[in-house]
Amino acid sequence: MACQGRSIRATNAAIMTSAIYPGSFDPVTFGHLDVISRAAHLFDRVVVAVAVSESKSPLFMLEDRIAMLSESLEGMPSVEVIPMEGLLVDLARSHGIFTVIRGLRAVSDFEFEFQMALMNRKLEPRLETVFLTPKEDYTYLSSRIVKEVARLGGDITPFVPAAAASRICEMLRRAV
Repeated sequence: MACQGRSIRATNAAIMTSAIYPGSFDPVTFGHLDVISRAAHLFDRVVVAVAVSESKSPLFMLEDRIAMLSESLEGMPSVEVIPMEGLLVDLARSHGIFTVIRGLRAVSDFEFEFQMALMNRKLEPRLETVFLTPKEDYTYLSSRIVKEVARLGGDITPFVPAAAASRICEMLRRAV
């Protein structure tokens, strides 16, 4: 007897899955790119939302962070980089995307990310958060640490794409 059931994916083949990966990306690191790459394998479309983040006193202007990401993501047509101002839930509603990607490097990240996921779901019940872990080589990596290494004269090229490394070095040269 033949099976009568069909998979949900096969039945709904026209449905496109999308996710939003929000962050300040000040600057983008190889850890961020790894999470984006992993998300792009899971979703048809990934929208990387670059937050204004004025409260974090970013090193780079929003336009520069978008440019660094866009340059670093060339060759990934399913990934789009956009600016984000205001609440993530408002961005999700305006784009009709209710899956959020968040990267977890260590257990210490989980508590904050878990609280944010619950708050976002409280504000928008349709919103689901998917946690992805980067390659083990990037679990120690953060934008904050990269900026500190750069300020102290260290080599940041193993941690950030070329588009970010050159901008960081230029920014620090101008600051002196």
